[in-house]
Amino acid sequence: MKARHELLLATRDYASDSSGASWWYVLSTLFLFAVTIAGTFLREVPFVPVISSIFGGLLLLRLFVIYHDQQHHAILARSRVAEVLMRAVGILALSASSVWRSSHNHHHNHNSKLRGSQIGAFPVMTRAQFTQASRGDRWRYLAMRHPITILFGYLPIFLMGMCINPFFNNPKKHADCLASLLVHIGIGIGLYLWGGWQQVILTQTLPHFIACAIGSYLFYAQHNFPGVTLNEKDGWTYEKASLESSSFLETGPIMGWFTANIGYHHIHHLNAKIPFYRLPEIMRAMPELQHPRATSLHPRDIAHCLRLKVWDVDLQRLIGFREMALPPKATTPAPAFQSEIR
Repeated sequence: MKARHELLLATRDYASDSSGASWWYVLSTLFLFAVTIAGTFLREVPFVPVISSIFGGLLLLRLFVIYHDQQHHAILARSRVAEVLMRAVGILALSASSVWRSSHNHHHNHNSKLRGSQIGAFPVMTRAQFTQASRGDRWRYLAMRHPITILFGYLPIFLMGMCINPFFNNPKKHADCLASLLVHIGIGIGLYLWGGWQQVILTQTLPHFIACAIGSYLFYAQHNFPGVTLNEKDGWTYEKASLESSSFLETGPIMGWFTANIGYHHIHHLNAKIPFYRLPEIMRAMPELQHPRATSLHPRDIAHCLRLKVWDVDLQRLIGFREMALPPKATTPAPAFQSEIR
């Protein structure tokens, strides 16, 4: 078994892309997305617009993850054409490059810290912090982590959190966030003038709703799952945060394609320069990466993740409302972790 710093060094052999393969994935996904969007206009054909709208949302999700990879410079790092194209994708996906790079890079460098990890991630309070917080602070905290917020992530997480708030906080730095919002509004107006509210819903609202709902849950479950480890600053290392605080989210081959392998999140956090299409390859090749802390998109696992509310320092695990209602000594310490890959 390699030591963790040696493991990080070993991943560097996989941190290179093939320009041909990368362009194929980018352009083929853009083409399929364009086809599904065109299909939403075929209202004279039964069911085609609705089916096209659903697949448009899934393809928008895939585009977003590919954009995320390019922003890490994992793919097409030296291509100016790719940079311009992916910035346009970011604006379309309500995740402009300026806010995405600043918040997401911070997240990678502070993942799982009990202090300093709130930027670019869902907030985590300790049990003591939650108990001592004001009613308003508790409400805001629980609202941010609530399943309804995640389901309707289109509005609070993407439109508000990724467009409106960053622009008003720093208009000069985040002018592209305003551009993203204005483009989104402009597309909506154009669709309404073309075909009324039905066209807006089919071509814009439903695809964005699907992509943002799944994307929001992926943000959440990648670092809020049974078995996750959180650390104070002194006990934190980059490698430990990658392997113990980032999940392997089992998706199955179909959703694995639509999510562009972002479920291999423990490997992505270990080395964000590895292209998304090489993540399964490195997991097969390195036994040290084959026993991650896992969850899945099974309804049972989703429910288990969504129940988690605060970090119990004594138990060293996330707990839910039922355990919060018990005295600290009445709860059960975290068991030794075992991989949950099924």
